Amino acid sequence: MSSAQIKTPSADKQAVQNYFNAAGFDRWRRIYGTEEVNRVQRDIREGHQQTVDLVLGWFRADGTHPRHPLDLTTVTVCDAGCGTGSLSLPLAQMGVPVIASDISEKMVTEAQQRAGDLTNLTFQVADLETLSGSYHTVICLDVLIHYPDAEMAAMISHLAGLAKRRLILSFAPQNPYYVLLKKVGELFPGPSKATRAYLHREADIRRILTDCGFTVRRNEFTATQFYFSRLLEAVRP
Repeated sequence: MSSAQIKTPSADKQAVQNYFNAAGFDRWRRIYGTEEVNRVQRDIREGHQQTVDLVLGWFRADGTHPRHPLDLTTVTVCDAGCGTGSLSLPLAQMGVPVIASDISEKMVTEAQQRAGDLTNLTFQVADLETLSGSYHTVICLDVLIHYPDAEMAAMISHLAGLAKRRLILSFAPQNPYYVLLKKVGELFPGPSKATRAYLHREADIRRILTDCGFTVRRNEFTATQFYFSRLLEAVRP
């Protein structure tokens, strides 16, 4: 599915863009950084890092496969929704050529500053709908939580169209416990909690991937007290 087939940007997308270019930027810059944060933010930082480490572990395993090692220097990656570069930077340090994009100009600027003189890492400001190109692997971590079910299928289909070989996604899974946890959290909205959070059924995500011609090869689940994420690696046959 091309970006032209995706509907006009929603109010949710505009809210996400405004949030991560304003109050949300400072909050998540701290969470994804190394400075002192509160207990909840530290828990989210640790959960997100666990998800990042899982993806990095997959790349390392592929690069050291005993029979068919993958040359990571030839694996072009699109990190869609890169934030401050928590995944893009270590991938580039492993020798992987990375195109990192984010809807927030402030996030991209922060990531560029953290990247230093890495030459195999390119940044761009773009939302998921306008991403283009062709990549061995497309990765989208902890972004689908900002998209409702009505937009999710088109979004995943668009990302799948950019991936020649592999698509890696993480999302907040929908089940009775997490639905209840989300509702409790909504009773105590903080001042920087300015975007909606959407949970998604894993069965729906898998169906969309299958419809796009992908098969799930690896899957992991990360859960801390305040962070929960299902990670799927889907490949073309």
